[in-house]
Amino acid sequence: MSPAIAKPLLSDLVAQSGQVPSSHIRPVGDRPDLDSVDHESGSGIPLIDLKQLDGPDRRKVVEAIGSACETDGFFMVRNHGIPEAVVEGMLRVAREFFHLPESERLKCYSDDPKKAIRLSTSFNVRTEKVSNWRDFLRLHCFPLENFVDQWPSNPSSFRQVVSTYSTEARALALRLLEAISESLGLERGHMVAAMGRHAQHMAVNYYPPCPQPELTYGLPGHKDPNAVTLLLQDGVSGLQVQRNGRWVAVNPVPDALVINIGDQIQALSNDRYKSVLHRVIVNSESERISVPTFYCPSPDAVIAPADALVDGDHPLAYRPFTYQAYYDEFWNMGLQSASCLDRFRPIHQRAD
Repeated sequence: MSPAIAKPLLSDLVAQSGQVPSSHIRPVGDRPDLDSVDHESGSGIPLIDLKQLDGPDRRKVVEAIGSACETDGFFMVRNHGIPEAVVEGMLRVAREFFHLPESERLKCYSDDPKKAIRLSTSFNVRTEKVSNWRDFLRLHCFPLENFVDQWPSNPSSFRQVVSTYSTEARALALRLLEAISESLGLERGHMVAAMGRHAQHMAVNYYPPCPQPELTYGLPGHKDPNAVTLLLQDGVSGLQVQRNGRWVAVNPVPDALVINIGDQIQALSNDRYKSVLHRVIVNSESERISVPTFYCPSPDAVIAPADALVDGDHPLAYRPFTYQAYYDEFWNMGLQSASCLDRFRPIHQRAD
């Protein structure tokens, strides 16, 4: 799409109007109900120290990761190995990019989801009826050499800083996938092998201050379509996770990353581990930056659990499918539904 006819970015729309546009106001029955959120549960999810993941206490760390995947679907990690300077640099260039003039940012704009690098707003502007309070820059990151030259060159340090962060994030994702494999009683390399040639995406999210946060979402409740997500965020709260039918605030913890498993791990674990509903709310005081790294199977990878995870007590939960088939379904559904994984259950198990 030409920048001249691009849909206005949210940050610029707000600057022009100073109020929530009607296009972003949710129906009365589909608003955040901020007063009912649980803010009393500390960080809201388990906090796991990865310091001993490669040491003599590896088994304890693996068990903690497995327990979090089974009961919460989300956990935080500290001592994760990504240097502090790399983390700070990623947040810095993210903020610098979204503070560029509109004309400069719009050089990256597209509403075509097939583009490997694109700036857009909301989630899927082609299909959704109500927009979300988010601008985002989507980047494909692996293999890095295939994409880095297409990334923005402004700010001048963007490519170098983001390349370093995405490389570090991939290394951490692989360590976590190995731990998840072991926690299920599988060989350490099973999950890594099951994901084929692998893929990695990143969304650099910008949530500007919202005059009336009770009317809209940064992102409504959804489950991630990929295998594992590594979330870097600034110090501003916004992420909430559903637990026992109630929304729980996940307050940022300094020097920690948020990890959640996506639908592919749920399928590969044969439903032992659960992909969990989460959402993003906004506030009237502060902008918020978050950088989720989505670690994915390659499009042609066939998703099916290990034979050891299928038995009389645990029948096959999903028919085998390619990640491309799954992602196409996810994108077409958008965030109108919490998850499309049920569409891949065997016919006799499907609710529809």
